[in-house]
Formats: sequence, structure tokens, C-alpha cells
Amino acid sequence: MVEYSLQLDSVFASLADPTRRDILSRVANVELSVTELVSDYDMSFAAISKHLKVMEKARLIVKRKEGKKHMVSIAPDALRSAEEYLERYRRMQQSRFDKLDALIK
Repeated sequence: MVEYSLQLDSVFASLADPTRRDILSRVANVELSVTELVSDYDMSFAAISKHLKVMEKARLIVKRKEGKKHMVSIAPDALRSAEEYLERYRRMQQSRFDKLDALIK
């Protein structure tokens, strides 16, 4: 449970930053090199690398080497823990709305 909680915390902390959300949306469609990512932001290579490390720790992205390039893509189950967490609360709220709707009728 603690492992799951820490994983979920790191996912939401990672997604709290707009630059990281943008990076995630870009690599969700196509694998990009770190150099390609750096060229699209008004940030240093080091700053983008720090963002990528946070995202990698949260298991949102995977990096691999291709020759001298470091390629970045979305992790296969990147948002599964967040989705499961939010779905649990969506079902709970839906149940409450259903009960309220039954009371009104």
C-alpha cells in the first residue's frame, strides 16, 4: 500500500507541472529525442533533463539510448495508478448521485 501511495504521489506531483504535462502529451504520440524536446522549450538542456528525471521516477516516461541519442516515450501504463485512484472516487460520487436521484423521484 505504501509503495502504491508513493507511486501515486509521484505521478500527481509530476503532472502538477505544465511543462511536464506538455512533454507527456508530446511523447504520448511519438517517441522524441531529448534534443528534440529541448528545442521546443525556452529552457536549458539541464532543466529539461530534470523534468524528464521527475517523470521517469514517476514511471510516466521511459528513456532508451539509440546510438548517441536518448529517446523518450510514454510508459505503457503511465497513468494507470492515477486513473484507478480517480475512478474509485468517480464511482463513489456516481453512487451518491444515483441515491439522490432515487430520493428525488
